[in-house]
Parts: sequence; C-alpha cells; structure tokens
Amino acid sequence: MPQKRSKFMSDKKLILVTNDDGFEAPGYRKLINLMRGLGDVIAVSSVEPMSAMSHAVTMKVPLRQRLVKEEIGFKEYLTNGTPVDNVKMGKHLFLDRFPDIVVSGINHGSNSAINVIYSGTVAAALEAAIDGIPAIGFSVNEYGRDINMSHTDDYILKITRKVLVEGLPEGVALNVNFPKFNGEPLKGIKVVKQAKATWRETYEERIDPYGQKYYWMGGVFLDGDGRPDTDEKAMLENYVAVVPVKIDFTAHELLDKLNFDD
Repeated sequence: MPQKRSKFMSDKKLILVTNDDGFEAPGYRKLINLMRGLGDVIAVSSVEPMSAMSHAVTMKVPLRQRLVKEEIGFKEYLTNGTPVDNVKMGKHLFLDRFPDIVVSGINHGSNSAINVIYSGTVAAALEAAIDGIPAIGFSVNEYGRDINMSHTDDYILKITRKVLVEGLPEGVALNVNFPKFNGEPLKGIKVVKQAKATWRETYEERIDPYGQKYYWMGGVFLDGDGRPDTDEKAMLENYVAVVPVKIDFTAHELLDKLNFDD
C-alpha cells in the first residue's frame, strides 16, 4: 500500500466518506461533519442518488469527477459513478496513500436483513474491505429526506473510534443500522446476525404519456425470523444493530459435503 503522506493532510487519521443517496443527502452531510472531528476527510459522492446499486461499477460511460471544496484537512469530490466507483477512485486517484478507514452513509433507510445485498452503502464498505481497509456502513431505519438522525451521533463516533483503534479482520466490514427515532434514548449496541427477512415484490402496471406500458416496483418487507439475535430484532427493541459482513460468499460448511464424483 502507498505510505507517503498526502500533501494537504496532517498527521491525523485519514477518513474516506461516501454514500449512495447523493451528495445533498442530509445523512451524508452529517456523516462528513462527524468524521471531520475524528481526522482528515476525503468525501466522494455521486451527483445523483445511487440507492440499490449494490456492487455495480461504471464501465459503459466515462467516469467523471469534480473537486468542489478544498480546505485544510478536507476535500470533497462529486462524480457520476456508483458508491463502489467512488471508493475505488478515492483509493487510487484522489489520495497518495490508503485511508485509515472508509465510512459510508448515513443511509436514508434500513440496510438490515436482505437489504444488505442491494445496498450501495454497504457495498462501498465492502469494496474497502477488499483492500484490507477497515470500513463501516451506517443506515437509519427511516425513509425520506428529512428524517431525525439526532440519536445516531454518539454511537457513530463510538463505533468509528473503536474501529480506528482496533481495526477489523481483513475482508470484514461493519453494517450498522439504527432504529427510527422514537423519542426515547437508544438502549445500546448489539452485535447480531443478519435476519432471514426478504421482500415480496409487487409490480404496478402503468401507462406513460405515449400510451406505452411500464411497471413500477413496490413491495412488502417480510420478517419471519423469530431468532432473538438478529438486526431486525435489535432495532425493534431500540438498539443499534451491528452486523459484521464479509466479502467471502463461500458456503464453507458444504465444502466437505458436496460430491460430484458419484
């Protein structure tokens, strides 16, 4: 990994911040401000929202970037790329050393359970984990733009500080989900499993102004997982849910059981 010090940076920790809701999202702006209290920050976000892009990268159109703000200890870039593109560019184009940590979010909407598969927020964190960079994705289980995130600050700082000091195993990132603000203090943090919950999609048929059919996807979230130690259960009980996630998709328990020689 490159080790030389970036010219505009100090000796503080170097933090790369990104998201999948676009550069104007309040959660992203909040996360940038929180991270600036912990170290020097490079912020890289897409001009447009990139929700549900998962681990997509841009290959069919040129990638473009623009530096929009620069001051001591802080640079902010806008791109036309996906969250994963933004991490890749942050690692290889905008810095002359790898960041000490990558943080993604704060996502407007939950990335618990099966949502982790589709999430650009979590994919950005996993992209960092591929190169052994500690990474965290932060999300709040409430949708819309003007959501209350006041209950997240202390926990985001606590979790990030711990990871900055202790690191994470190579190939592992943290998927952190906050419950919707309900006026009560959060009860604490639970390290839990990903719930076995999924979406039942619906497709509404519509007609465009030219008389052509198109479809608008909706759905219902179904959580039939009764286990007590899941992200969905933790949020339901007003805890911060932390799930360690990894890039290795291998079903290791089947390696010695599958046999195709018969």
